Amino acid sequence: MPAISSATFRDLTPEAIAAIEPLIRPHIRTTPVLETRGADFGFAAESLALKLEFCQHAGSFKARGAFTNLLAREIPAAGVVAASGGNHGVAVAFAAHRLRIPARIFVPTVASSEKIERIRSCGADLVVTGDRYADALAASEQWAESSGALAIHAYDQIETLLGQGTLAQEFERQAPGLDTWLVAVGGGGLIGGIAAWFSDRRATVKIVGVEPQAAPTLTEALRAGHPVDSPAGGIAADSLAPRRVGGLMFPLAQRGVSEVILVSDEAIRDAQHRLWSTLRIVVEPGGAAAFAALTSGAYVPRPGERVGVVLCGANTASVNLAR
Repeated sequence: MPAISSATFRDLTPEAIAAIEPLIRPHIRTTPVLETRGADFGFAAESLALKLEFCQHAGSFKARGAFTNLLAREIPAAGVVAASGGNHGVAVAFAAHRLRIPARIFVPTVASSEKIERIRSCGADLVVTGDRYADALAASEQWAESSGALAIHAYDQIETLLGQGTLAQEFERQAPGLDTWLVAVGGGGLIGGIAAWFSDRRATVKIVGVEPQAAPTLTEALRAGHPVDSPAGGIAADSLAPRRVGGLMFPLAQRGVSEVILVSDEAIRDAQHRLWSTLRIVVEPGGAAAFAALTSGAYVPRPGERVGVVLCGANTASVNLAR
């Protein structure tokens, strides 16, 4: 499995994302876009484009970055190791299983049982340790050093960011001319990849980050002028609550993210409910966070504004249809 020349990754650029896309295309899905309007959900927005990325392999956008790492880097005999709140672990386990690469995944106790079971079902060696993502990350780094396994970072890795950036390339092709993109933020891999895709056309689209109030990682980083430790709690703690945003994505966010909005746990739950009651869409809390900016009124589109929302993950318990 030959690696692409490192020159391909010299910068986090649209050109690098476009070069990566054909490499991972045979291994990822083109996820659908649903055109709708805010009135269907009880808020004012004339035009909405929902990117249904939760339909991606392994249940989230993370599969893009996982396959990029495994296909574009030299893999040692010891295989790969990853730390995750859940979704990155599921994605790396899935990609490693498809490519027949040994994988060990470290997750914290806050990881949901659904995500833990999905990792196990892919055949990865699973280790549950520590209370938060940072604890699992430290344990995974120790394992990488002692075993020689290749570390696949959930968000602070060039290949990860480039892989996530292919979502922006795909979404823009499917829904051209959007004025604003609403994107959930945890460690920043997704919004960093999106900002990289638009880095030479920043004036053409407004990128808005959305974070849980209990995990304001990018909000605190932008206030401080650099990544800093932040609270890491709330309903979406298993997907949007690392200790701090990545250093690689931060300059991209400074230049390309127009604003960051905070939403409450209650707003996220309400967004989940509205997606289910209106569209029969089930997403996890982190997957509903960006949509919560609209349903809560934290972001109010201008008249005529075309808004895109990335529904990024759905590794959650299935709906009990008997009820």
